Amino acid sequence: MSMQYSVAASNITPTAAACTLVFVNPGTSRSLAFLRAWAGQAANATSAQQRVQLNTQVTAFPTLTSTAPVPHTLSDPTSVITGGTAGAAGTSGTNASAEGAGTKTVIYPDAFNVLNGWLWVPTPKDVIVLNASAASGFGLHFPVAASPATAWQFGVTFEQLG
Repeated sequence: MSMQYSVAASNITPTAAACTLVFVNPGTSRSLAFLRAWAGQAANATSAQQRVQLNTQVTAFPTLTSTAPVPHTLSDPTSVITGGTAGAAGTSGTNASAEGAGTKTVIYPDAFNVLNGWLWVPTPKDVIVLNASAASGFGLHFPVAASPATAWQFGVTFEQLG
């Protein structure tokens, strides 16, 4: 049975000029397949371009707001991932206040117009999988300051494998 979870935040002002919006680090028990990522803003109606990327990051991880995954099927058990502030294995968080010194490896760079928002839904062969006990976590990241700076919604959806 497929167990899907989302880590998301709403009405957020990204706390850093370049900011990890969502970070999920697999634990030791389950690999994670990342199925969707999104970002959008509701602050104004001015057209502006925004860079975004999906990446992995090795230690030292971002400093985050603890945000636990929410199941898509209400009868599913709690995720093996829990909310955490340090980006440690088996945790997730949002809106990094510090990026950490760990190397980021960009998997998917993109840009979008903030009036339209951004949605990444990979075809099956393009799904990003991080193995259990991986040395890195998965991040949805703005590599430049968010413009406009306020009222952002963002998140990622993953499936627990095995």
